[in-house]
Amino acid sequence: MLDSTTYTPRFRQLYRDEIRGKLSEEFSYSNGMMVPRLDKIVLNIGAGSEAVRDSKKAKSAQDDLTKLTGQQAVVTRAKKSIAGFRVREEMPLGAKVTLRGDRMYEFFDRLITIALPRVRDFRGVKGTSFDGRGNYAMGLKEHIVFPEIEYDKVDEVWGMDIIICTTAKTDAEAKALLKHFNMPFTS
Repeated sequence: MLDSTTYTPRFRQLYRDEIRGKLSEEFSYSNGMMVPRLDKIVLNIGAGSEAVRDSKKAKSAQDDLTKLTGQQAVVTRAKKSIAGFRVREEMPLGAKVTLRGDRMYEFFDRLITIALPRVRDFRGVKGTSFDGRGNYAMGLKEHIVFPEIEYDKVDEVWGMDIIICTTAKTDAEAKALLKHFNMPFTS
């Protein structure tokens, strides 16, 4: 185990040493605290109809998400019953986890440098998936692109949502921040 007082994730160091200065220059901020930074990354796996048929699927999604992030994932449950979908209130339907700090930077590093290049027919991520407040959302069709997941031991291939929350006020600032982290935007 690495000593947490000496170890700094590669992307956190990159942000401190290079990106913060470049963004400050690019947008001419008057104060260092105005420079956008990563706030949190939220990962979500919705097991959907598989979880309705088999309640163990939500637990499987939770285990896979825990392996991916190194942090315990939370099972998400239905808020209300929907008869048409055979969903009852409090039925487990998926899993989610919120990453902050060092774990967030480590996951973001693995996402950009390892997982995205392993996606089949990958040409980049959409540069228009910002919400207007500086947050970026993307989806992956297969969670098996991460090296932590052993393909032979996977019982179900899950799609997942990844939301990258920043402190940026505009989408242009957030896109510039993510571009400096080498996020492979198509446009």
